[in-house]
Amino acid sequence: MEVEDIIKGSSFSMLKGKLSDQLLKNLSLMGHAKPTRIQAESLPCILLAKDIIGTAKTGSGKTLAFLIPVIERLINLGFSTKHGTGCIILTPTRELALQIHHVLKKLLLNINLTCSLIVGGEKKAKDLLVLKKGVNIVVSTPGRLFDHLQNTECFNVKNLKCLVVDEADKLLEAGFEKHITGIVKLLPRNRQTLLFSATLDSNVKNLARLALREDPVIISTSDQSQSTVTGLKQGYYITPVEQKLSWLYKMLRKSKKLKVMVFFSSCKSVDFHYEFFRNHCKASVLSIHGRQSQARRKEAYQNFVEASSGALFCTDVAARGLDIPSVDWIVQYDPPTDPKEYIHRVGRTARGLNNTGNAVILLRPEEEEFIRFLKTEKVYLDKYSFEDPSDDIQRMLEDLILKNGVMKLLARKAYLSFLRCYKAHPLKNIFNTDTLDINLAAKAFGFLETPHNDFLKKPKKKSKKNTTS
Repeated sequence: MEVEDIIKGSSFSMLKGKLSDQLLKNLSLMGHAKPTRIQAESLPCILLAKDIIGTAKTGSGKTLAFLIPVIERLINLGFSTKHGTGCIILTPTRELALQIHHVLKKLLLNINLTCSLIVGGEKKAKDLLVLKKGVNIVVSTPGRLFDHLQNTECFNVKNLKCLVVDEADKLLEAGFEKHITGIVKLLPRNRQTLLFSATLDSNVKNLARLALREDPVIISTSDQSQSTVTGLKQGYYITPVEQKLSWLYKMLRKSKKLKVMVFFSSCKSVDFHYEFFRNHCKASVLSIHGRQSQARRKEAYQNFVEASSGALFCTDVAARGLDIPSVDWIVQYDPPTDPKEYIHRVGRTARGLNNTGNAVILLRPEEEEFIRFLKTEKVYLDKYSFEDPSDDIQRMLEDLILKNGVMKLLARKAYLSFLRCYKAHPLKNIFNTDTLDINLAAKAFGFLETPHNDFLKKPKKKSKKNTTS
């Protein structure tokens, strides 16, 4: 099966005889008629049991690129529960693991293969029951997988055929290098390894040397002229820090029938804005961040996936890999730490073949240099204009902070965490605390009097010179 045959055929149905009938039927039921470039180029190599390093833009269809051939290969090998685990899929976050498992279950409909989600935050006893029965495809996060490989005798990986490392760059950024090294050493050496990454830096190359056999096939489908997908309309809006909340209120009101993701810099900022918009503005809002319980994150994610409209307030825990249907707008309320995070945030929209989406980042006038910085990374934004927001919502927030002790506490925590994130921003020449008026920043959280902090100083008031006539 040649790559060009798949691309020219431009439909999965033309692979009849190359893929099992039930797998093709399941793809059709899921609404996948045409393969994306990364799927078309990966499929032949993976079916031939070759190791690959795949790089592609977010939203390009990487999940199906490895799931389809992995399932087909295990079908052809006649895998069953008695053989144990034939494939392990490793991901950096629980949400991404949950999403891959969700897609996997749909692909396995009426196919005699089993799969399981094994992640931290769930009871290990539940994992043990599943592993004891024998599970063919395991989707997992590094910590829990490494634990089971070390301590669970009934976890049978002797017949493992394939290890998939998804979002390899994020796994390394999140500090999982020791876990991954340990996992690789505990798995059979005679296996296929598929490594997918949005970027191919020196750390990812080092991991590839450790985990993959010699001479892996390198597949890159990224358009070198720009770093984001062509269906994405993206821009920036210049606004003073104290007007951001009013702008967001107006934006959410105008997009009631749309799906919107709003990215904040901290968990506490998500909590504050979620509480304010959901319970005091009666907006349709959900929230996800890393300090929530696994159960709450899972519920919020699933609810937003199934929703036809509404907003999801989140941190960068939701920026990687999540395939949420029909997201219309990405709003970056707070700046990302670097261009890679910008790209992954906006990658939650305009996903798949011929899809479109919109994105906007809010910047203070002093931060417009970030747009020129993004250009050097092949990310190009238009300058957007919006009508000036009303002051009504700002006055409502200020009144609420004066009268509501719970909201005042949430606002104070959010304000201080915003300052800490701003101070710690890697791009200090652009996001500079010297140009940030912390009194106006406090106003954005509803404070008429600026809360005390012990790590940033208030701007000095200009002394008025006495004049005589």
